[in-house]
Amino acid sequence: MEFNKLNDEEIRVIENKGTEYPFSGKFNDFYEDGIFTCRKCNAELYKSEDKFKSGCGWPSFDDEIEGAVKRVPDIDGRRIEIVCASCGGHLGHVFEGEGLTPKNTRHCVNSVSLDFKKEN
Repeated sequence: MEFNKLNDEEIRVIENKGTEYPFSGKFNDFYEDGIFTCRKCNAELYKSEDKFKSGCGWPSFDDEIEGAVKRVPDIDGRRIEIVCASCGGHLGHVFEGEGLTPKNTRHCVNSVSLDFKKEN
């Protein structure tokens, strides 16, 4: 599998499981029609219609494209980490039971882990 070249911040977040500062990411307040893809491998991860304003400071989605996101226990023992199912790149964490959307799920994703393909 061929991967995109990542800058230092992308390596820190995607490969070393870091977190970008809240409210700093380019996709936090971004609402255009299209598909959010993995910055590392270009796999399609999220549809724009599943993005919502959660106020948490990171892009939030209440659903993923089927089979695109893998959930794994975080090393902190409390949270569930989400990674790209294709390349294993760190996306963020998933939270359930908050009542923010009817699906009751929030994928809290780092903007630097994403790219965006605009719908035609």
